[in-house]
Amino acid sequence: MSNRILDTIDIPADIKALSYGELLELAQEIRNEIIATTSKTGGHLASSLGAVELILALHSVLDCPKDKLIFDVGHQAYAHKLITGRRADFDTLRTYKGMSGFTKRDESIYDVHDSGHASDSLSTAVGLAVARDLEGGDEHIVAIIGDGSISGGMAFEAMNQIGQLQTKMTIILNDNEMSISRNVGALSLYLAKARMNPAYLSISGKITHRMSTCKNPVGRFFLRAGLAVKDSLKQFMVPGMLFEDYGIKYLGPIDGHDIRAIREAVAKAKTAPGPVIIHAITQKGRGYLPAENRPDVFHGVGSFDEETGESEKAPSGPPSYTQVFSDALIREAESNKDIVAITAAMPAGTGLDAFAEVFPGRTFDVGIAEEHAVTFASGLAIGGKIPVIAIYSTFLQRAYDQIIINVALQNQHVVFAIDRAGLVGADGPTHHGVFDISYLRLIPNMQILAPSNERELVDALHTALYLPGPVALRYPRGNGAGDEIPSKREVWTPGQSVLLKEGNDIAFLAVGRMVAHALEAAELLEAEGVSVRVVDMRWIKPIDEEAVIAASECALIVTVEEGVVVGGFGDAVLETLADKNLHTRVLQLGVEDAFVAQGDFKALFEEISLSPRSIAARVRTVFAQES
Repeated sequence: MSNRILDTIDIPADIKALSYGELLELAQEIRNEIIATTSKTGGHLASSLGAVELILALHSVLDCPKDKLIFDVGHQAYAHKLITGRRADFDTLRTYKGMSGFTKRDESIYDVHDSGHASDSLSTAVGLAVARDLEGGDEHIVAIIGDGSISGGMAFEAMNQIGQLQTKMTIILNDNEMSISRNVGALSLYLAKARMNPAYLSISGKITHRMSTCKNPVGRFFLRAGLAVKDSLKQFMVPGMLFEDYGIKYLGPIDGHDIRAIREAVAKAKTAPGPVIIHAITQKGRGYLPAENRPDVFHGVGSFDEETGESEKAPSGPPSYTQVFSDALIREAESNKDIVAITAAMPAGTGLDAFAEVFPGRTFDVGIAEEHAVTFASGLAIGGKIPVIAIYSTFLQRAYDQIIINVALQNQHVVFAIDRAGLVGADGPTHHGVFDISYLRLIPNMQILAPSNERELVDALHTALYLPGPVALRYPRGNGAGDEIPSKREVWTPGQSVLLKEGNDIAFLAVGRMVAHALEAAELLEAEGVSVRVVDMRWIKPIDEEAVIAASECALIVTVEEGVVVGGFGDAVLETLADKNLHTRVLQLGVEDAFVAQGDFKALFEEISLSPRSIAARVRTVFAQES
């Protein structure tokens, strides 16, 4: 029989009766469980280890699910999952049809919103607070936001309204000095100064207490003068008092691993008439030495050895697409001084950390600010530079207006290096990069390349750097196909495809990673006596019209893309056929009108019928109808 306290916790109310010592013991048990599970499933380890005491303290003071606890991004919520009835299923974390790595409403009544992207918690929280006020409710609204996420523009937009409304709510600023990589920018410097100047709090508290108890008029005069000194101290010791200037009461900084201190601060916040921000200092990776020493590496990890922290050795294979892009960009920048690189808080994830080591003065990390990154790139382009923005597909969505207005409308030469285009695996629907083809294809002046392997990625980047106007190249997560990287780079002719296999019955028109799947599916069909044509289209926009016309001579055209079908590459083929008044049957294969679950690539490709076997099966059925 288990002696763990954790095994007795089924709902947050169960922790309210625990002593302080028992809460500390529970915190360690939760850390052990998180480490043991993520060592097998992978996950956001360091972030969740750093938030254990915060979550225990909050749930011991709040009355959830009546009170609402909102997580920004959600990658620090593993302790929350463990004490909200999901302990028995925790070993399915991030697996196919298992527990999400983020908060998810249909998973638990304690999850207030589906999280996954940064900087949205404060907007959600103030919306909930206003809804409560309109209904005359009394539930408390608490948002946990990291110091990296609070630098995002949306968080400031929310704080602007929170300060104006003065509605009752609490913001927990989980300050661990990091998002994924080390934080950058003026706000991170501001928070660093605040962390170094806690003395202001004790001084201001004494002045306020004396003011409230003093009866002597002369004494009160000097204490009023003391309040003026207090305000000056705020400006001096916590520079700018940014949050109070927004109209949000500031408490802190406090030790985010001191459960008593957190509970006391939250209790104070609950009695305040308006919004309060509690600045809690935490350590990313707390309690697990490998994660403490390498918090950036353990932000999001695959499986690893629990004892040593070393990642499990993957079979040796080709480099990742990200690595190929990184090496190729460095090579391009060596011969072109105008190339500059931009990342939005993801230097390691996008491969720009290596570029920064070679060209530190030509690399810009703008923080979690994709909108700014794109417009900043537009300014660089106007100034004669060639900006390359490396951003995950799912995060580029946040900068859509800027792509249209600041780049495409002005026809600026900005290169969008879209990493993680397509399915990403265990991070699930908030991170799958399946919308970029559709949302970029409709923009005038935009050109879109979809290399099918690492050799083509090198050429696609070389081409993108020397084309006028905005250019996007999309490439997937994971390792390449093992193609040899060319020593000589090729500039592709816009809208020119490559015929890989001749055939007369069926024509596969494929882009990106799906070219390899189309070739495998073609082999399966040819073994049954079907003649199959396979074309690596390379270009999504402009599309190779001649290749589409040639394909129309077959009985069936099959478009294959790793993105949503609605508005995607297949629609571009249909538009071309309609424009040429051609009437060949088209089967569009891609992501249907639904969000894709989490899981390993093999399971997901099977589920959405994009594995080679599934492609062949669907084509076989449709082709039989045409024959």
